[in-house]
Amino acid sequence: MPLPRFYVEAALALGARIPLPDAVSRHALGALRLKPGAEVMLFNGDGGEYPGVLEVKGGAAWVECRGRQTPERESPLDIWLAQGISAGERMDYTIQKAVELGVAGIVPLTMRRSVVRLDGERAEKRRRHWQAIAIAACEQSGRNRLPEVRPIMGFTDWLGRVKGEAATKLLLDPEGGSRLTELAKPAGQLWLLAGPEGGFDPEEAELARVSSFLPLRLGPRVLRTETAALAAMAAIQAVWGDF
Repeated sequence: MPLPRFYVEAALALGARIPLPDAVSRHALGALRLKPGAEVMLFNGDGGEYPGVLEVKGGAAWVECRGRQTPERESPLDIWLAQGISAGERMDYTIQKAVELGVAGIVPLTMRRSVVRLDGERAEKRRRHWQAIAIAACEQSGRNRLPEVRPIMGFTDWLGRVKGEAATKLLLDPEGGSRLTELAKPAGQLWLLAGPEGGFDPEEAELARVSSFLPLRLGPRVLRTETAALAAMAAIQAVWGDF
């Protein structure tokens, strides 16, 4: 049975005694009901994982690291998801499942048809929330490298930044003409662009096309925003990745 996994920001090494942050400690001792002496696994995003033993004294908990392992669970594909922000739990779900499917990073985009619009401190607070979801998904899925959830960007600003990048760029478009099996396997980074609930504004779709984004069709059915990106990622992993 897999050991309970916890993400910590601390440097990890054999023999190190790592104090668990309060939130992690509450989860380990409360929700999971772990006892002193329980075997657990720590990771900090450096690519390794560190088995150890839980120690508890009073309300504090820490782990003594007793080894380092480097299992390879990262996708061979460098997939980045640019996702039009969706409302409520849809965005949370998209981020969680994208991490489970092997995404390398996520850029939330404000688009013309976005229902949710965030700026300033509200935007940063939401980004931290999404990053926490990505961390929890890594804990669950066994990933030892942490995908970055980047700050929210406006669509045109983001497009201007990636326009000149040498990457494979795919636009999820129900009216797109290309199928995944007709395309060559990416040699490097792959950008996947998905719209919000209302889809792409026609002008946005055209801007993406002239910026070298190839319209990709995922069958004859119209998919919800939280379905489209995940279906595309699963298909990409099946055709080119490690599925």
